[in-house]
Amino acid sequence: MDEYHIAVVVGSLRKDSFNRHLANAMADLAPADFTLKQLRIGDLPLYNQDDDATPCEAVQRLKADIASAHGLLFVTPEYNRSIPGVLKNALDHASRPYGQNAWAGKPAGVMGVSVGAIGTAMAQQHLRNILAYLDAPTLGQPEVFIHAKEGLFDPSGKLGEASRKFLQGWMTQYVAWVKHHTQA
Repeated sequence: MDEYHIAVVVGSLRKDSFNRHLANAMADLAPADFTLKQLRIGDLPLYNQDDDATPCEAVQRLKADIASAHGLLFVTPEYNRSIPGVLKNALDHASRPYGQNAWAGKPAGVMGVSVGAIGTAMAQQHLRNILAYLDAPTLGQPEVFIHAKEGLFDPSGKLGEASRKFLQGWMTQYVAWVKHHTQA
């Protein structure tokens, strides 16, 4: 395969969220044959099974973007010790109706950044449980629980040097994960 397209799902809608900065930084760390595209999830209606037969344009777009991707990257904050509702809503939409799960078989990576000391560990665990059910093989190691503190990003929003080295190591593992699962 010459090029890998990665669908990036950021679990925060806030324009200047730490997790959006992290997603942007990960795109900079990706090798030349990997393209990371952030998916739009903020315009999805609340999931309602009554709409499964006639999904709106935003849902159709989300499912098409996932279908065309070779892999998934979830970058999520932690809200009340779990994933944000907007992320759960996107997971539900793209997995329905039953038998039409767009996430199935797509190799996934999970990460997140938070001002809390455990850096999204609970949200990531909940997300991993959901992805296991949705049949998205998820990279287990290394884990990325990032505590947002001085030096994580420089004033321009780029990764600080220590963070860059750690996350480049994660990206190397993720790239191998995606390649393994797309060639299997």
